[in-house]
Amino acid sequence: MTLPPTGLNTGSHDLPVSPALASFMATSWAATPLPADRRVPGHDRFPGRRARLSAAFPGERLIVPAGRLKVRCNDLDYRFRPHSAYVWLTGLTGEDQADHVLVLEPAGPEGHEPILYLRPRSPRDGGEFYRDRRYGEFWVGSRPDLAEAARLTGVRTEHLDDLGKLLAGPQPPTRVLAGTDPLVDEATGRPSEDHRDSELAAVLSELRLVKDQWEIGQLQLAVDHTVTGFEDVVRALPTALRHHRGERWIEGVFDLRARAEGNGTSYTTIAASGAHACVLHWIRNDGALDPNSLLLLDAGVETDTLYAADITRTLPLSGTFTPVQRQAYDLVLAAQSAGIATLRPGAQFRDFHRAAMRVIAEGLADWGVLPVSAEEALAEDNGLYRRYTLCGSGHMLGLDYHDCAKSRADRYLDGTLEEGMVLTVEPGLYLQPDDETLPAELRGLGIRIEDDLVITADGAHLMSGALPRTATDVESWMANLLA
Repeated sequence: MTLPPTGLNTGSHDLPVSPALASFMATSWAATPLPADRRVPGHDRFPGRRARLSAAFPGERLIVPAGRLKVRCNDLDYRFRPHSAYVWLTGLTGEDQADHVLVLEPAGPEGHEPILYLRPRSPRDGGEFYRDRRYGEFWVGSRPDLAEAARLTGVRTEHLDDLGKLLAGPQPPTRVLAGTDPLVDEATGRPSEDHRDSELAAVLSELRLVKDQWEIGQLQLAVDHTVTGFEDVVRALPTALRHHRGERWIEGVFDLRARAEGNGTSYTTIAASGAHACVLHWIRNDGALDPNSLLLLDAGVETDTLYAADITRTLPLSGTFTPVQRQAYDLVLAAQSAGIATLRPGAQFRDFHRAAMRVIAEGLADWGVLPVSAEEALAEDNGLYRRYTLCGSGHMLGLDYHDCAKSRADRYLDGTLEEGMVLTVEPGLYLQPDDETLPAELRGLGIRIEDDLVITADGAHLMSGALPRTATDVESWMANLLA
């Protein structure tokens, strides 16, 4: 089976093109080359990454697609973001990467030759550049030609139409990043489950667990822009409090910063006021803001190189925590601080979660909320404290905001921390508004504090330290921004 050739994607309501117009459109266009010195950011990092992947699978063809466009409605596609593994291996991040495929072709003792199969710039002697709504230059912007893409990446390039020829006839042992491009899956005859493909996905995740200094710099840039976005939100609170859907106003303010400074948000912004903060992934963001309640803002900027920040702060909309709000906030902060204190090379990944949950369980027991002791609640066959906190306390961070998720357990969840790993620590309390095990004053409180940290030689560096963490510092920070 082969891939279908590329062709025109015209809308059903397009006006017909006469022969005279077609002829006229094919003439008198100036050349528009890319600057000859343009390279993907971090250009010198990518050969080493591909070499590490090559060494894991000698003699096998490796296929890593960027992914395909997905229809949002009728003839409008969602914004396209290439698969993170493709980005990590090529440095290509743009919306123009849809349908492109990186192949690492076995090349004997030398390892693999990387080849990029892509759709080059539309030639001006045909109709695609002005008639194709999905790929035409006049509709979605220009793309590099094959030679320019090769200069950008340092990788040999071929036309996407030729990928089908590569996949025809007898094939070498092949692994595919399956589930990324259904046409590639079909063309390579992928079964629904193939352990070889699962192993490729796992290795691609595991190779990204430890970040190099360039990546850490990109992550710090994402964090810095996110800090600015949080400041924007606080300054916008007076307006948001007056709006009937203040959560949407908050979302829009942060998302503006993300689009202005980077590619956009790392994930859908959570702007949760009052009891909405008890919904872990509240993204409807359609509520009003009550000045007597808290705002849980979970948001991150994604850089143009597609590295993600992921930060949460819980803010008093009045500018001052009430005694009950501060009591709950201080417990979450103590849990986060206990988790952060465990971070160092050689520590177990799960240590920070265990440390944070011990603080949470002990606090809940002290409040008289738990029907058993903290020790009983923490036992693996009990876990009653989880009614009020439920989820994990952090994850790896990188090109994905939940990074390296396909890694095998012994390398990630049950593994040990190494210098250069970047992760979040984010314990929370989610005290549901209808939970009759809670005193009335605690019901409807949702609090999460999340920071981004990089593991260093002797501990961990708080990348998001520019945002305040203690209740007192949060109040002072808000007051200064609103002054």
